Formats: sequence, structure tokens, C-alpha cells
Amino acid sequence: MENISLSALQHYAFCPRQCALIHNEQAWAENFLTAQGRALHERVDSGEPETRKGVRFERSVHVAAEKLGLSGILDMVEHDIQTGRLKPVEYKRGKPKPEPFDEIQLCAQAMCLEEMTGQSVSEGALWYMQTRHRVPVAFSDGLRVQTLDVIRKVRELLDSGITPPPEYGKRCKACSLVEICQPQLLERDRSKGYVAGLFGE
Repeated sequence: MENISLSALQHYAFCPRQCALIHNEQAWAENFLTAQGRALHERVDSGEPETRKGVRFERSVHVAAEKLGLSGILDMVEHDIQTGRLKPVEYKRGKPKPEPFDEIQLCAQAMCLEEMTGQSVSEGALWYMQTRHRVPVAFSDGLRVQTLDVIRKVRELLDSGITPPPEYGKRCKACSLVEICQPQLLERDRSKGYVAGLFGE
């Protein structure tokens, strides 16, 4: 079983079609938002490990969890030297979202750490550049169930090799693949074909 990239989980939570375009069709395009995000991660990832107030900050931590079937690179893992506790920290370009896209990705990171180290990871944090605010995230049973469900759905999507049809919505404005996806154009084409078939035209 080939490992799924951790980034695919957030792509799927944002839009299953985007996930398939990126991870099955290898389509990618950059816009201002993705360029900002890439620059942020490059700054974070380039930092050296350091220890402050009894906490070791490890950057660009590579993980691979065979049972979960996930692999990827974590922005940062905070290691409490006294207790041994681990806390994943993910850096985001924007601001907190109403949907749990970011929380699911962070929870998956924690579950990878748990599989690799054998220890429980109870919480992590999301840091948002737009608000310059750190948001703690508790890995509740509910969030874990939600995360496992997304992992299963992403596996099914990528194994199928099928790219879902477009569903135009507000999120499309922020998507760097909107020109490749062309959701409005494809939706119009599908509806026209449906009407033609309905009336035998």
C-alpha cells in the first residue's frame, strides 16, 4: 500500500476534485496565496533546531506511518524535554477557518507521531500568519474519527483514479487550480447536456 501524502488530506477536505487534480493528475498552478504559503513554509523549514525553556523545537520533521498509510513533512514538533511529550505545530498563511480542514491535517500528523513513537499525542497547535495568532488543538475522539474517515475517503479517491466533477462555490476563488479546473464552464456544459438529453435534442 502506497503512503498518502499528509497534504492530500487537507486538499481533500477543501475540495475532493482539487485533491484528485493534484495527486492523481499531477496538476499544479501557483497563485498569490500559494506563493505566500510556500514562502512562509520555506522560512519555517529553514530554521535550525533549538531549545528554549525546556522545549526542543524540531523543524521539517519527516514522518511515515505504515499502518495509517501516511507520510509527509511536519512544519515543527515541540518536544518537552522533561516529560517527553510531543506537540505538532502547523504554520498556515491565512486565518482560522469555520471548517476543520487544518485540524484534520494536524490530527493526522499527531497520529503519525503516535504510530512512530508509541506515545500518546494529546494536543497540537496551528499558527496563522494573517492573524499572527496560535490556536491550540486538542485531538479529541471526535476529531480522530473524522480524520480517519478523511484518510479512508482520500485512499478510495486516489485508488479509483477518478477525478470528481466540479462543484462551483465560494472556495473556488481561493483555489490556484481554478483555471485548470474551470468549474463554471464545466458545470454549464454538464447542465446543457442534461437538458438536451431530457428533451431529446
